[in-house]
Amino acid sequence: MKLINSFGPNPRMVRMFMSERNIELETEEVDLLAGENRQAAYMARNPGAQMPALELDDGSVLAETTVMCEYLDEKYPGQSMLGETLEERAKNRMWTRRVELNITENIYNAFRYAEGLELFKDRLHCLPEAADGLKAKAQGQLAWLDGLMNDSEYIGGDSLGIADLVLYCCLDFAQGIGQPLNPEFKNLSAWFERMEQRPSAKSSLHPSSAAAGMKG
Repeated sequence: MKLINSFGPNPRMVRMFMSERNIELETEEVDLLAGENRQAAYMARNPGAQMPALELDDGSVLAETTVMCEYLDEKYPGQSMLGETLEERAKNRMWTRRVELNITENIYNAFRYAEGLELFKDRLHCLPEAADGLKAKAQGQLAWLDGLMNDSEYIGGDSLGIADLVLYCCLDFAQGIGQPLNPEFKNLSAWFERMEQRPSAKSSLHPSSAAAGMKG
């Protein structure tokens, strides 16, 4: 099995998960910034064209970041980040879904339609007129989440979960694309600082992040 890897906040999230779980895999690099993932050779392996992906031992390819992390979490022994009980796993997936649908996808699409438009206009169907609304929606959802975290060290509770990695990698990336975390969100700001101190936050950064001027 190997990780099909690249620059970007989503690949970084999987690398951060692997670091937290002490999982090491062979890697194959794809140039995301140059659009290599949108070329026929890669899309024949992963029709979704997104990064990252896992090539399994049978040669098939598994995509979607949270699916990849859940697969690795179940495959490798150690302290699960999904939870030990059915209820813990369900709550972990619930919070991951909320973060992705309400916050991170809005931030990413706002970037694709505004600051990143030149990069994405020939790769995706872009809606520049939607960018400001998506940014506002993401901020509103961040305010909602901030209000829920008065007594929680991590999203949804006191244990690090996949939702924390999804949001951290997105917000760290967002700082370099004109969508910084609002300092008025005191609970999220404290959470972000805790996440930033984890060794996996540094080790998961792609070598090309400095040159790209974005953390991914």
